Amino acid sequence: MTFKPDDLANPGRRRLLIAGAFAVGAWNQLACAALAEPTLPAPPAPWAPIQQIDAGDLSIGYADFGPPDGPPVILLHGWPYDIHSFVDVVPRLTAAGRRVIVPHLRGYGTTRFRSGDAVRNGQQAALAIDVINLMDALGLAQAVIAGFDWGARTADIVAALWPERCTALVSVSGYLIGSPQANQEPLTPEAELSWWYQFYLATERGRLGYERNLRDFTRLIWRTASPQWQFSEATFARSAQAFDNPDHVSIVVHNYRWRLGLAAGEARYDALESRLARFPVIGVPTITMEGDANGAPHPQPAAYRARFSGPYAHRLITGGIGHNLPQEAPDAFAQAVLDVTELR
Repeated sequence: MTFKPDDLANPGRRRLLIAGAFAVGAWNQLACAALAEPTLPAPPAPWAPIQQIDAGDLSIGYADFGPPDGPPVILLHGWPYDIHSFVDVVPRLTAAGRRVIVPHLRGYGTTRFRSGDAVRNGQQAALAIDVINLMDALGLAQAVIAGFDWGARTADIVAALWPERCTALVSVSGYLIGSPQANQEPLTPEAELSWWYQFYLATERGRLGYERNLRDFTRLIWRTASPQWQFSEATFARSAQAFDNPDHVSIVVHNYRWRLGLAAGEARYDALESRLARFPVIGVPTITMEGDANGAPHPQPAAYRARFSGPYAHRLITGGIGHNLPQEAPDAFAQAVLDVTELR
């Protein structure tokens, strides 16, 4: 900014020059601050090498820990989370001699459909078949299967329909097998409110909103589902990378629309879904778990106790533990995996 000495004698011109000088100074300060502002912390490094294996319709990305000949454990994550939900569980299990396999579900991480023409199907039977196909590909006759959210539902189905493949079960929030028919029954207004995202994703606006605001949407779910969990942005970013899978949005949207009967499943799963719609009893040794601050929709333990006919225990984990129980209370979750085969 330049001016002549006569400008200072003009009151109007003087005020203009002074205001301009302040504006330039403020702009320079902002620019310097922007240049000096530290960048957000990078997400923690991936905690294990990811392997790939062809299994049925998928090339499944998975992490494999512990002694190859140890008793196998399969850990299944939920939505919107990923394999890092078990980052602090795995060391406790491998220290006890377990082989631990943690796969990315379809639509997450490095798991991919082997055919571009495959239906991007998120129905419950499809996810359960993925686990059976993974076990077959890895040569595992049996395993302890443990999970939460989508992972718990998938583990429940494997235990119910293929008990010979499931040594024992650990299921956060208990019995989560459902059907589109059963989901036609309305809930109380308060319960319906907690399912807002399911109704949102039933619309085209919701699909677009999820796709365009993926990080903000999933971060909101983390906060509401675990209201007392003080996770860092870096921790969230590490898991959120798994949502960059090209099929993620399609799988999530189909899953929730299928549950409400708004999207068709695949005919090849009809017989399995018919069996699941009758809510089969689970007879393998089971520990169900719940956090005392779970902000996501979940049934009460008394509502599903009768669905487990074998050795059984339920554990309430206190201390402000929310929906992502394995990551919020890894000691308790790992201990349940170790204890479940000893139930009598």
